[in-house]
Amino acid sequence: MKKKRARESRIINTDQVMSLDLNNYNTLFGGVLMRKLDNNATLSARRHARVKECVTASTDSIDFLHPIHQTDSVCIESFVSYTGKSSMEIFCKVIAEDMLTGERRIAATAFLTFVALGEDKKPVDVPQVIPETEEEKFLYETAKERAEVRKLRRLKSKELAAVISLDKPWDIKEEVYA
Repeated sequence: MKKKRARESRIINTDQVMSLDLNNYNTLFGGVLMRKLDNNATLSARRHARVKECVTASTDSIDFLHPIHQTDSVCIESFVSYTGKSSMEIFCKVIAEDMLTGERRIAATAFLTFVALGEDKKPVDVPQVIPETEEEKFLYETAKERAEVRKLRRLKSKELAAVISLDKPWDIKEEVYA
């Protein structure tokens, strides 16, 4: 399978902050930004894999670094930073720009992992990625460490899922502690 440059999967989307997107602190709701990140990352994954469907396997983290205000524009840039057999790590950066002053700042960063699916809804192989810029090379070189953390976190999540209750809250009997 032919390798692809990271820039070939790059998606850039700039939007304004609307009043409906604001929380009670008059900053962008985190959930609104999360939806935008997932949408951008999905497009990067599909562009890289050239498949009809890619599914979100995990969201490692979304680090909110600076608040985003209504006077800001929000630019989300995403691209494939590393690939496995059928999985793709997508790096997203969020640049807020004050539309009055022109000041730009990194408002958030995120890593999401996607799996490419074939017509049969089963994982398919994806091309390896070729990093070219300093940013792309740094992300590529540090990806294996993030993948190991991801594997450990997934294992811990499975351990937790094995012990948490499926009972409805109203069906839980009160326990008496001695």
